[in-house]
Parts: sequence; structure tokens; C-alpha cells
Amino acid sequence: MSDEVARELVGRVWAELGRDLGELERLDRLPEAPLPARLDVSSLAVGSVTAASLAGASGDGDRARRTRLRLDGDRIAVAFTSDRDLLVDGRAPDVWSPLSGFWRTADGWVRTHGNYPHHAAVLQRVLGIADGAARDRIAEAMLARSAGELAAEVVAAGGLCVVVRAEDPAADAAWRSHPIVDVGSGGDDLAVRAGRREASRGRDGPLDGVRVLDLTRVIAGPVATRTLALLGADVLRVDSPRLPEFEWQHLDTGAGKRSSLLDLDTRTDRARFDALVGDADVVVTGYRPAAMARLGLDAHALRARHPHLLVASLSAWGDRAEAGEERGFDSLVQAASGIAVIEGDDGAPGTLPAQALDHATGYLLAAAVTSQLVGGGRRTGRVALSLRRTAAELLALPRTNVRTPGRELSDAERAPHRRSFDLAGGTVRTTAPAVAGVGGPLEWTAPPHPLGIDPPQWW
Repeated sequence: MSDEVARELVGRVWAELGRDLGELERLDRLPEAPLPARLDVSSLAVGSVTAASLAGASGDGDRARRTRLRLDGDRIAVAFTSDRDLLVDGRAPDVWSPLSGFWRTADGWVRTHGNYPHHAAVLQRVLGIADGAARDRIAEAMLARSAGELAAEVVAAGGLCVVVRAEDPAADAAWRSHPIVDVGSGGDDLAVRAGRREASRGRDGPLDGVRVLDLTRVIAGPVATRTLALLGADVLRVDSPRLPEFEWQHLDTGAGKRSSLLDLDTRTDRARFDALVGDADVVVTGYRPAAMARLGLDAHALRARHPHLLVASLSAWGDRAEAGEERGFDSLVQAASGIAVIEGDDGAPGTLPAQALDHATGYLLAAAVTSQLVGGGRRTGRVALSLRRTAAELLALPRTNVRTPGRELSDAERAPHRRSFDLAGGTVRTTAPAVAGVGGPLEWTAPPHPLGIDPPQWW
């Protein structure tokens, strides 16, 4: 069933990209990825990675196009759960804050996200608890509030909290009436100039010579841009020095990329940034739509100034969220869409075996960008995806009533898919790339760079 379901998903994405469905004949039988859950996470993972792999193999010549692509299900599962393998200087990082998770309230459940200090501070203020409060004190404060009122107050104060809800089939059907991968409409043509730039590093990948400006953080966007780097692009990630970021999270998704810091509120850094945009081929954004619009970095504004740009936008809730203001992460979308209820037990909500919405959306975005640049499909200059739309797709796939069907990978089975890099002053252990090429699995070409270590310039 996994081959059939994953292949159908790839076929629909391929059709949305305007590609020749005959290209799917290059696919060998698609594997299953050991990601046990009630929902068909395996097909979502395999389908999204397959789409990125197929797009990356599009420009490899006539002989290569006759070669069948083979993917490794175990490697895909390891890539989707990369946080389990991550070691920085031999230590596993603390991934979740005590303020992040499911909490019972007076009339239901909420899911919070307090990993970042500013989000944690909002939760503490709304709940009236001290910094470093014990978990039982946090639980007590949650239990005294109603779920809806608590979530509304936290969100209004700039924090992250959603009510855990059951799935809404009508809402999901509405989401699925829109493409998984929205490549825009006619009249917004892309004048590709990347092929006219001499490749500077001899990467010999389909995206060699393409410059990608990476304005993303957390997981989905960085997975997408890491995949573009894997396919040969020069990817430069730019972060604000005023926004907190976890070094471990950046290192987990940073292979093959460079990293700079620029403060767009200063005249000098804004000028440097604008120069980077003008010389880029692709800009990938992962911040809230309204926030990008305020900075003049939404797709419409960027392409009005630079018609050659392909702008790829990723958000949690899509541009149909209220004015694009809603913040969100994979865990919150799982909770709000009904996934947490489906994956729960004994009245308590549960989670998928991976941040699958993040990873799948990242690979699908990479597939769309690559297809626009080197494929034979639609080229409109704009690509947009959202975690919520990906969630609606997962909820439409076959499911089982068994909580944990199938197997989970053992440590010995994960070991062949781990990779270690030497960094200045230490090491990082992460996972091998899930995407395959014509000659087999691809490999990272460069280690992740520490956050902000590189100058804001192209190679």
C-alpha cells in the first residue's frame, strides 16, 4: 500500500508542477519508511522525498533520464527523525523546553511552544508563574484556565498556544481544494538567468551556479534549502542578530550552506541585504506572511523589484490565516488540525513519530524550486506551501486504528545513515541526506557552518 499511496502523492505534486507524468516511470518500487503511527506518515515522507529526488534528477541528461531512481526507506525515516541522532561535541541537545507540550485545562487540552525565550516569557506572564517554575506548578496554572481563553490570550500577547481539536473533515476538504504546492498563476513569468552564470565551485549538480538566499529557520525551510544545497546551489542563510536561534537546530539542518547575520533595521545591513537579493536567483522565506510584507520581502514586493527572482514562501498556516499574522510550528499544527487527537491514547493527545509536517513540506518546497529552475514544468516565479496544507494531505491518506504498527529502527539500523563533521572547536553528528540521485544516495558536500560565521556575500 505504501508504494501505491506514495506514488499517487508524487503524481499529484508532479501534475501541480506541470510536469510530464511519464517521468514517474523512472521510479523503482517505492519503499516504506519505518515511521509507525495511525496516520500514513510513511507515505507522506517517502512521497515528499521522492518528489525532491525526481526533480533533482531532471537535468541529468538523456541517459540519466532512462535510469530508475531507488530510495532507501530506512534512510528517509532517519532523516525525518534527525533530532534523535544529533550530537554536538558528543552531547545530545535539550530539544524541548519545560513550557512546551500538551497541557490539560479546565475544559480540554492545549499545546504550547515555549522553546524560544521570548515565547516562554509570554507563557509565564499569562499564567502568572515564575521563570523556572516546576512542571507541576505549570500544570496547576494551566488547569485553572479554559483552553480557548488561554490560547487566545497567549496568542494576543505574542506567544504560541493552540487548542487541541478533533479533525474537521470539511475544513480539511477546503484545504485540499488548493494545491499542495502552489506555483501561482499565469502572467507571473520567471525569467531564469541562473543557467547563464558560470558555476563557481564545480559541484556538478543540477543547481550548480544557482544562488539561494535562505530566510528561514526552525525545520521546514532549512530542510528545503539544505536539499537545494545538496543539489548544487550556493545557499546563504541570513538571520537577524536580534532573534534567538538554537545552535544545535541550525547545525542539524545546515549541511552544505553558509550562514550570515544582518540586521535589516540598520541602513548599512539593509543595503548589504538588498545587494544579496539583487544577485540571487531564489529567495526562500519561512516567516509569517504579514511579517514579510512589513519588511517588503513578500513575493509580490520582491518580484516587483527583481522580476528574475523565484520566491518560495513557506508558512505554518498559509496566507489564508488572519492577515498572515498567526505564528506556528509543526507541533501546533498537529494539535490544531486533529492529528494529535488521532495519535493520542486514553483521552490524552499524542504526536507523530517525527516532525513530519516540517520535513515533508521542506522536501516538497525543494522539489518545486528545483522543478521551476531545471525542469520542464510551469515557471511562474512563485512557490508557496504551508504546514497546514500538508496536514490536510496526511489526514486524507489511509490510516489504521493500531497505535504503533510496523517497526521502529534500532540504533544499529540507524548507524549507517549517520554522518559526522569536524567543526572549529568540536564536532557535530547528524544524518545522511534522504534524497537520492541517478547514481544512488547523495551525500553532503560541506559541513554545517556555525550560525553567523560567514560574510554576507556570494561565492
